[in-house]
Amino acid sequence: MNRVLARELPEHLGREVVLQGWLSQLRRLRALSFLILRDRSGTAQVLLHDPALIERIAALPHESVLEVRGRVAPRGDGRSGAELQQPAIDVLAAAHEPPPFDLFRPDLDLPLPTLLDYAPLSLRHPRRKAVFEIAGAAAGGFRASLRQEGFVEIHTPKIVAAATEGGANVFPVAYFDKTAYLAQSPQFYKQMMVGVFERVFEIGPVFRAEPHDTPRHLNEYVSLDAEMGFIDDHRTVMAMLQDVIAGMLAAVVSEAGPALALLDARLPDLPSTFPSLHFTEAQKLLAKVRPGGEEPQDLAPADELWLGAWARREFSSDVLFVEGYPAAARPFYTHPDPDRPGYTRGFDLLFRGVELVTGGQRLHRYEDYLQALARRGIDPSPFAGYLQAFRFGMPPHGGFAIGLERFVARLLGLENLREATLFPRDLSRLEP
Repeated sequence: MNRVLARELPEHLGREVVLQGWLSQLRRLRALSFLILRDRSGTAQVLLHDPALIERIAALPHESVLEVRGRVAPRGDGRSGAELQQPAIDVLAAAHEPPPFDLFRPDLDLPLPTLLDYAPLSLRHPRRKAVFEIAGAAAGGFRASLRQEGFVEIHTPKIVAAATEGGANVFPVAYFDKTAYLAQSPQFYKQMMVGVFERVFEIGPVFRAEPHDTPRHLNEYVSLDAEMGFIDDHRTVMAMLQDVIAGMLAAVVSEAGPALALLDARLPDLPSTFPSLHFTEAQKLLAKVRPGGEEPQDLAPADELWLGAWARREFSSDVLFVEGYPAAARPFYTHPDPDRPGYTRGFDLLFRGVELVTGGQRLHRYEDYLQALARRGIDPSPFAGYLQAFRFGMPPHGGFAIGLERFVARLLGLENLREATLFPRDLSRLEP
């Protein structure tokens, strides 16, 4: 007999089938008992009459892995659905000890450190599992949206010779007789590949050696990157990003609808055109609500929250573009705004008051790169491989990067980014 899933039982009434899964719970009554088996699709009820079989199952710790063969029948407790009767049960792998918390409870009311310490177990809970079903659908939507627009998926090195941002927040790696670094982003490589495919994207890990210990930062996360050539300016990139965000949400709804419902997630309000605000205009608005002083070169988390609330009031929108960031707050490869000295064609997308996306137009002329590096006092020699692409001609181009965990956390209203990360890496956590 072929294995069927728990959710498929009603399709097999009257037939002999095989279920495989985890022992979630044993409900013992006076004359009979019910075994609740969990698999990837949900749970199934198995009716037990034989006292010896009941005692055998009762001796097993929860989360033991079972194979159950039996006949599918309508549930005998008056509820709709089906159950398995007249079972024969094989133990495929007995748990060595009872789990430290009950996975059959509707919620895991546990501190976050406990959830993370026992991640291989806590992730089995339907609500924890649902978060990552949504993450998978979102990544799939990102991929499908860009492929539809002629983008090619690439896979770039994660061990690199120089820091992408030209800064010190990198993890060094002993690479034979040299020092290498874990990649802060695929930025250099995706730009190089614009010279090959014109439009590229990548889904992969990035590493930031920043000593943050906040609910919104991690030292390793999944970055959804895209880069495209032959653009007019950064607004071409912003338009593409808008379509990608809409595609990601559509994929989440179509592929992870039950997970959204389980978590009572509220889908964001997205206008047909995302509202946009220049950085200088954002500063004028913020100056009315924060103490005076020198105008900052970037937005603080409190600024982002205020602007997110402002976008809700003014546009009924959960997203807001902030464009035209100062050059001092952007990497050396960001294209300057020729109409506003000191500002760039770089942008962020705020999602429910938190920066979700960073992007912009890049420099594309070789001589501009040499000047930009010189202005910042950066030695160009470590970037020779990167600069080679521009020596041989590159079109006007730009791109963006989305943090997958941050997207999922804002979508679901999670308080800590670690709740949207399978196995977080931060200042204090290197395992499991």
